[in-house]
Amino acid sequence: MVGAPRSVLFACTMNVVRSPIAEAIMKHLFGHRIYVDSAGTRRGEPDPFVVAAMEEIGIDLARHRPKTFDDLEDLSYDLVISLAPDAQHRAIELTRHMACDVEYWATLDPSVVEGSRDMRLNAYRQVRDGLWRRIEARFGETPPTT
Repeated sequence: MVGAPRSVLFACTMNVVRSPIAEAIMKHLFGHRIYVDSAGTRRGEPDPFVVAAMEEIGIDLARHRPKTFDDLEDLSYDLVISLAPDAQHRAIELTRHMACDVEYWATLDPSVVEGSRDMRLNAYRQVRDGLWRRIEARFGETPPTT
């Protein structure tokens, strides 16, 4: 693929933590210049820690509704970024007959962290901040369009 992708799909296991965080950050940074979506390999339920961690940086994910690969209406992506091993396998399967790049960004699932509310929320912050840095490194620092 030459140049920046026009469309990106972020994928993880249940589309409730990692992939919606990455999708929201990408949309925040690039607005409508790059089409961005997210999906999971199976259906999950919204995670309140995701909403709290994203609210801290001014991004509202309260209305995010998890979806699976099967729910996607359009599969015309230039790039699929998988954030979990099962999503990587599904991305490879999905793109086997497509002109589409696939990247694997191994990302901790913060929902497995145990402890106090603050300890758990801190794990979500670390994932959020790590994805932000990774997106900036991969796509460049771009302020949102007004």
